[in-house]
Amino acid sequence: MQPGSPSAVSKSLWTGRILSGLAALFLLLDGIMHMAKPAPVVKAFAELGYPLALAVTLGIVELVCVILYAIRRTAMVGAILLTAYLGGAIAVQLRVGNPLLSQALFPVYVALALWAGLYLRDERARAILSARPQLFTGESEFDFRQAR
Repeated sequence: MQPGSPSAVSKSLWTGRILSGLAALFLLLDGIMHMAKPAPVVKAFAELGYPLALAVTLGIVELVCVILYAIRRTAMVGAILLTAYLGGAIAVQLRVGNPLLSQALFPVYVALALWAGLYLRDERARAILSARPQLFTGESEFDFRQAR
């Protein structure tokens, strides 16, 4: 199978859709759980030292970011915002001393799935993420005017 063949493109497209879908589904569920505030969310907020009143706000922010990620035209902005959101989650986990590989870095794993999925399913994202700036000239191989 050649790298540019239709079946290779189809496989990478579907792999990207599946990765993106799983990550987005997890974050969608997480955002809904923040808004519903079941017992595990109440317990987690208490353990992390955050007031439960922030749960709905965090849930709304997360859901807006997931919606932006799910829309092809705004997927890159959604990925950037979700990465920032997940960075905050990492900081919270580290602040309370949770185990590194199982809890503190879990948001990194989700972010990797988000970006890998976007890279595999979106040609524009692939072009931007693959652009290599030329040293000392300030020029890039990628023409941002053509990415529309």
